[in-house]
Amino acid sequence: MILALIAACFLPVAGQSRNGSQETAKKKTYKPGSAWTLATPLGLHESSTIDTLLYNYQRQFIPALTSDAYATTGQLSGPGLDMIYMNRREPSRFFFNTSVDRWIPSFDKEKFYNVYIPMTLLSYNFSTGRDSHSDLLKAVFAGNVNRRIGVGAFIEYPYTKGSYAELATKELSFGFQAYYTGDHYQMQAFYNHYNHVNKENGGITDDRYITNPAEVQGGVTSIESLNIPVRLSGVQNRLRGQEFYMSHSYAVGFRREITQDTDTVPRFELVPVMKFTYSLDVNQNDRQFLSRDPAAASEFWEHTYFDPTGSDQQTRHWSVANTLGIQMIEGFQKWFPFGLSAWATYDIDRYWFRFTLPETDPAEPETPGTDEPADDGLTPLPEGADVSPRQTRHRLWLGARIEKTRGKTIRYFAQGKFGLSGDAAGDIDVRGNITTRFRLGRDTVELSAYGSFKNQEPDWILKNYAGNHFIWKNDFGKTRSFRVGGHLYIPWTRSDISVAFENIQNMVYFNGSSMPVQNGGSVQIFSASLDQKLRFGIWNWNNRITYQTSSNQSVLPLPKLAIYSNMFLNFRLFKVLNVQVGVDCDYYTLYPGMLWQPATMSFHVQGDNAVKVGNYPLCNVYLTCKLYKARFFVMCSHVNEGLFGNKYFSMPGYPINPRQLRLGVSVDFAN
Repeated sequence: MILALIAACFLPVAGQSRNGSQETAKKKTYKPGSAWTLATPLGLHESSTIDTLLYNYQRQFIPALTSDAYATTGQLSGPGLDMIYMNRREPSRFFFNTSVDRWIPSFDKEKFYNVYIPMTLLSYNFSTGRDSHSDLLKAVFAGNVNRRIGVGAFIEYPYTKGSYAELATKELSFGFQAYYTGDHYQMQAFYNHYNHVNKENGGITDDRYITNPAEVQGGVTSIESLNIPVRLSGVQNRLRGQEFYMSHSYAVGFRREITQDTDTVPRFELVPVMKFTYSLDVNQNDRQFLSRDPAAASEFWEHTYFDPTGSDQQTRHWSVANTLGIQMIEGFQKWFPFGLSAWATYDIDRYWFRFTLPETDPAEPETPGTDEPADDGLTPLPEGADVSPRQTRHRLWLGARIEKTRGKTIRYFAQGKFGLSGDAAGDIDVRGNITTRFRLGRDTVELSAYGSFKNQEPDWILKNYAGNHFIWKNDFGKTRSFRVGGHLYIPWTRSDISVAFENIQNMVYFNGSSMPVQNGGSVQIFSASLDQKLRFGIWNWNNRITYQTSSNQSVLPLPKLAIYSNMFLNFRLFKVLNVQVGVDCDYYTLYPGMLWQPATMSFHVQGDNAVKVGNYPLCNVYLTCKLYKARFFVMCSHVNEGLFGNKYFSMPGYPINPRQLRLGVSVDFAN
């Protein structure tokens, strides 16, 4: 398959060489396409990018390098938590999706494309190893029917057998989208579906299998990673869901004459002044937890409430949000250089728990599909468990936004969302950003500042949950957070500097017993980072350094220092082949590692006598190339295994994947 993809990128080159310069002269030049994501329920546009860059193309295929400091179980598409706090995304609407948010399609990640010629981005990455290999297949299509109508689709299929026992994962996600941009009427819509299966091993039984294997193997100094004993077997989490979003808007305004020297007949264009919008957002999510080894389960979990022989439980959720909004269009007159919008959202959602007795043995993850489980009733909870197995909520929100997206000097936005009814009453989410660009020396400097204030009800699952191993009923108060930050980019020195501070009150976290609790005080986080790129001829050395502090490491543990360093040669061969060859390293300091709880799909602190992780460089040697529309890489990940000690743990019990050869190719089939 890889050879076919690479060969396809040579076809235009071969055609050109046969036809000579005459064919080159006839070749058309097309404008580059553009992309955008959606902001607010009204579907306002935020500029985005098309993924065709060569730099660090290979990095996305290493689970431990999802961030400069990342806590992960180790599987491709497996659970993970960004330990660079300011980089953490907001929790998913469905609690269980948060740990695998990197792989779950959602509203804020949906990307639309406006391209002048049809575009298909196809990529395939894989690693070696018959019993531990990983594969990642992705395809994105976008095309315009005409200048007003565009369509698109994507599919993503990551699969891994896992470098350690009982860590196989697979996911299938796909989606479709369409838009229409008329003078008056506009429409945007998408549909996404995902099916994620994740086996759980609970971590290895003894860290010494990595740090000192001879001590636990009677003098034998090595062991295959797949042969290391693990704490769980026959356990898996499965997440399924879908989302449908559609917005309709109608613009009103006036017509303005367009005059050009070549015109013989007057022409007019519509200048929109006001836009009325309706949007619909429908979500359905389902989480299933299966456990089939009662002996391992009894040792791993302290409590079993329903069935000591195993677990088959579901938490289901659906929501429907209707939004009505109005928008004043930015720049319809010189005296109105900004845009204004306001909206009201009515949201209804439902949660419920379902339990059944185990029937089959999930020795391998089930193949993702679209079948839905039957709702055959609710199982009564244990006596004394004051948890409702079903909950329906009705909530009303009001929101507003002011923005200036045009202009070379200053651009900004400020928006707020306020809860009026249900458990959202009193919720506040206010945020804003301002960016300015100005001449300094020989180039243009970009300076931005941002801030946010949130007063929010904790997630419903954090307050109500019932499962075979965990049951809780919590009366948490609202969580308040205040964040400010700034960013400075200096082009001629290639320096990118960021500083941020956040204060959190009533933070909800999972304690050493894997139970959600609310911290009664405040936690402060300070972060400063420098992204510095150096270049001398073909030699490049890029470094990103992040310093952060947490005022309460027992509630919010963070590594104080994280460094990512990439040294490579960047050159061109035969005038057409761009080459980057180098080595990159990731390092962060010791900190009390987080633990992973499979039964609730949550990361939790350790408590007393916490085991620390970090202080280990993860290094990779790579070769990446780009030839016309094709990118490809060859990489040896974790090339330094055994060279700087053996304490290469992402979390206690979860070692980083051992040395492995990884390859990949990506082709842009734009014609």
